[in-house]
Amino acid sequence: MRAVRYEQYGGPVNIVEVPDPVPPAHGAVIRVEATGVCRSDWHGWQGHDPDTTLPQIPGHEFAGRIVAVGEQVTRWRDGPRVTAPFVCACGSCPMCSRGDQQVCERQTQPGFTHDGSFAELVVVHHADVNLVAVPDGLDPVAAAALGCRFATAFRAVVQQGRPQPGDWLAVHGCGGVGLSAVMVAVATGARVVAVDVSAGALALAAELGAEVCIEATGTADTDVAARARRLGEAVRDATGGGAAVSLDALGSHVTAAASVHSLARRGRHVQVGLLPPALGVPPLPMERVIGYELEIVGTHGMAAHGYPAMLAAVTSGRLDPRRLVGREIGFDDLPDALVAMGQSGRSGITVADLT
Repeated sequence: MRAVRYEQYGGPVNIVEVPDPVPPAHGAVIRVEATGVCRSDWHGWQGHDPDTTLPQIPGHEFAGRIVAVGEQVTRWRDGPRVTAPFVCACGSCPMCSRGDQQVCERQTQPGFTHDGSFAELVVVHHADVNLVAVPDGLDPVAAAALGCRFATAFRAVVQQGRPQPGDWLAVHGCGGVGLSAVMVAVATGARVVAVDVSAGALALAAELGAEVCIEATGTADTDVAARARRLGEAVRDATGGGAAVSLDALGSHVTAAASVHSLARRGRHVQVGLLPPALGVPPLPMERVIGYELEIVGTHGMAAHGYPAMLAAVTSGRLDPRRLVGREIGFDDLPDALVAMGQSGRSGITVADLT
């Protein structure tokens, strides 16, 4: 099969021919119809994720059809259209037994722990636990957009952030996951403040229902803590005292600290964007966390058993992941698209259509 692969962290990203994968006893092989290009893939290529093996075929947001299953798989056969969470659970560890498959102790992740979906075929381990049927009428590009950023945003807002109707919710960073969070938050009845450096991204956030958009540029501050305080103050001014929930949807020292500064007393910060140790420790204002009794909550994708509520909202039309797709590309464009994820300025989700 054709695949996109890198041999070393930060090295060349090439299209190569590799042997077709075979399903493990508990797994399945999916013919990829579409795959998203995510900033997490870029982090893996850069070596920021210690679990990323080499050589590696990136890609963890995908939709496609089952073409083979292992002998231990009981719920699936060849043919159905499926997707899967980017965290593929083992199904039997203590966390999985509690229903917390998104933090499985023996998790696998396509594109990191094994070859991913920038290829014609991809393996999903423990298929009975991790595969999710794609509803009829949901095209491959929209289905692929669900796999990481949209599902992550859904759980980050609905289950981890838990805004009440009428609450202010701030989203720092309006890339794919941030715009997904804006859409989900608006659907819950929250009032959304969107913060980003890109006017184009903020325009999309406004189209999706954000009431206030704050452009995070035009400052002489070079100190991270000072910039974060300034952005937090802007959100507090816009909301009349601060947000009940704030998300760092990018993953940077500025956005993480700014999200905490944005909160009203007893507010909740949800860390969505990755903050790899290789990039250092962000200067969070812990004195504010203590004095205001703030919560700091992590979020790590969404387990397959959590997809039905999200898919019901999609099929009903309350949520429309297709609106978040900013660019559709072909297979041959994937290497350049991966490299470009380290740059800002592109709005929405990029998805490669392999059909």
